[in-house]
Amino acid sequence: MTDRRRVLFLCTGNSCRSQMGEGFLRELGGKGYEVHSAGSEPAECVHPLAIKAMAEVGIDISAHVPKDLGVYDEESFDLVITVCGGAKQSCPIFLGANANVHWDLEDPAGAEGSEEERTAFFREIRDEIRRRVEHLVETGEALNDDGESVRL
Repeated sequence: MTDRRRVLFLCTGNSCRSQMGEGFLRELGGKGYEVHSAGSEPAECVHPLAIKAMAEVGIDISAHVPKDLGVYDEESFDLVITVCGGAKQSCPIFLGANANVHWDLEDPAGAEGSEEERTAFFREIRDEIRRRVEHLVETGEALNDDGESVRL
């Protein structure tokens, strides 16, 4: 029997936020977690600015690929974290979860402006995801945006 917690990060495109969440939890959680990510409408590739933002903090997600949520239909997870934000997106629902939390995070893939401005927004979202993942690893609990916590 293993003590590893199975965690799935979900969003629409699986190209930015969920990939960053997966990267951080793999790095910070180590062998205590088995981490996956997926999307309801997966993009063709991980967003280059997500790869760049994560590389800036020493985490390489360049080999990650967006996956369709359907690949996990027959699996169960200790925790599913949805990371969709605002009314522009609808987060997928995954029924094979012991617990669910939602992090309302804007999609940096939709950021407008210069490359410098878009990169700054990717960094902002990256840093927020890192704070939340660090909290999960340090305390064993994930916080919903409504303030409720889920203990693993």
